[in-house]
Amino acid sequence: MHFMEHFIAYINQQLPEGLLHFVVALHTTPGHVVVAAGLLLLLLLLRFLFRYPLRTTVKLALYLRRKHLFYRLLFHRYEKLVRPMRYWVYLFLLRHVVLLFVSEDQVAFVFSLLNTLLIAWWVYEVSKFFLYTSLSIRINRQEKVRKEFFNLFLNIIKIIIGAVIVLMVLARMGVDLTGLITSLGIGGVLIGFTAKDTLTNFFDSIRLVSEQAFSLGDWIETKDVEGFVVEIGLAATRVRTFDNALVTIPNSRLANSAIHNWSARLVGRRIKFNLRLKYTYDTDELTRVLQTIRDMLEHHPDIVNDTRLRHLIQNKRTFETGLFNIEDKYGVKKTLLVYLDTIDTYSMNLLIYAFSESVHWEKWLSVKQDVLKQIIEIVRDSKLELAVPQEEITLDKLEIRR
Repeated sequence: MHFMEHFIAYINQQLPEGLLHFVVALHTTPGHVVVAAGLLLLLLLLRFLFRYPLRTTVKLALYLRRKHLFYRLLFHRYEKLVRPMRYWVYLFLLRHVVLLFVSEDQVAFVFSLLNTLLIAWWVYEVSKFFLYTSLSIRINRQEKVRKEFFNLFLNIIKIIIGAVIVLMVLARMGVDLTGLITSLGIGGVLIGFTAKDTLTNFFDSIRLVSEQAFSLGDWIETKDVEGFVVEIGLAATRVRTFDNALVTIPNSRLANSAIHNWSARLVGRRIKFNLRLKYTYDTDELTRVLQTIRDMLEHHPDIVNDTRLRHLIQNKRTFETGLFNIEDKYGVKKTLLVYLDTIDTYSMNLLIYAFSESVHWEKWLSVKQDVLKQIIEIVRDSKLELAVPQEEITLDKLEIRR
């Protein structure tokens, strides 16, 4: 500041006296105007350097090191990390321009608040970057990752940063923070009652995440909604339904209801239907058809059986009589049933019960279609026939003559 004052005085000494009196009438001096213009020009120059040469150079250097995951992520997040720092430099220069014409007491609070907001923004972006980096490294190592923890931590960081900003602003305004914190002991009870639902939703969100009820992207079904989990927030969870509607559900409501998580399946999506055949006394042929269908399912490349399942759980020990069954814990189903189930009014019903290896809907539909086609061919090549509902009407000849 002393250098700037001497520089302003030097400029004023070099100017003609008439010009000096003219500018003094405007409540400023030529030196102040020149320095302010110089600072503004410097701001514009730095803005150009930040936006073009410096940005291009740094991003090129990061791009050349893109084989390393950290530099690749930094390349994508560069703008978000640098933007608060860039604005802080602009604010620093702008503050000195303003102080040339007004006293510091008039603008100190505004610039202090803006400084605090920019620092908080930068801290949030850095925290987000390191959380994102940690998440990406685990995904790159093919480790199991729960993305909802990432969102939960980010939301908690937002709350902490927001609270710190409020405290800093209050301290700047001269509020006694010690007295305020003491009064919160009494006011906290009242706040607890008024924000009861908000607090309940917050703790239920932690409960849902910690109990691993579902994760982002899971297909869930409750009494009221069915769809894919889009976001698990601190107060509510968003679900995208199959008709493309976005439904927001309070976490307290979700935490206290039965949740069907259809994505919590490692292997096996059920294929179950009844095959209706015409009555027959040829039990040998019926047994042969049943066995042929079973053989087809056991050798089908997309139907789960013991052989195909072995490689999926070879690194996990199965506790059949211990604390849990690993197949139930990880969602592995391999049941295969082909039996004569019931004798109906007009048909004999075979129960076909199996599990496709894939749990994804489109692949499951494809497997189910292939199984149905092969079963139709098996029945076609046998002595049995598919049953169709039909009625026989017998008319009395005497009634017809009348």
